[in-house]
Amino acid sequence: MKNILLFASGGGSNVKAILEYFKDNQSVSFPLIITNKAHAGVIEIAKEHQIDVLLINKQIFNEEVFIDTLESYKPDLLVLAGFLWKIPDYMIMAFPNKIINIHPALLPKYGGKGMYGHFVHEAVIANHEKESGITIHFVNEHYDEGTVLLQKSIPVSIDDVPEELAKKVLKLEHEWYAKVIESLLKSS
Repeated sequence: MKNILLFASGGGSNVKAILEYFKDNQSVSFPLIITNKAHAGVIEIAKEHQIDVLLINKQIFNEEVFIDTLESYKPDLLVLAGFLWKIPDYMIMAFPNKIINIHPALLPKYGGKGMYGHFVHEAVIANHEKESGITIHFVNEHYDEGTVLLQKSIPVSIDDVPEELAKKVLKLEHEWYAKVIESLLKSS
């Protein structure tokens, strides 16, 4: 059995897509969803799928004792699905090449601190980019600089507004994130 811990800060649409993708796979388990927001939509998704939720604050997250909690679930992979806090170095060292993230742009463009969600899409449009997309990557000690596992692109039309671009990019996220997770699990 492969255990995946999911981290999310918001509505949880990627979490939902991942859970749907693996719903009939008996060799993959999702024992815990970690969130930093008490009213995050991902909590409802967790309830629907009967998955435990751990609500964390910065103090807990930044203390190395948090590793004990994570390790108690024997995770094969930690998946950031719209989790907005930077992963502390102690976690990266404890789970080398086992923490992945999805970013709504073609890194290295539009990555780094503060570049998430609508901020990314606004910047892409403001700079008249011809394409955008997603990057799925390992997490390292720098925002959005870990080894790239997959990139998929879509054209940006001159008529696109940030909200439309966000929808197109989210569709790519839902299509590809679970496939990359599955591939990593098979190779581990």
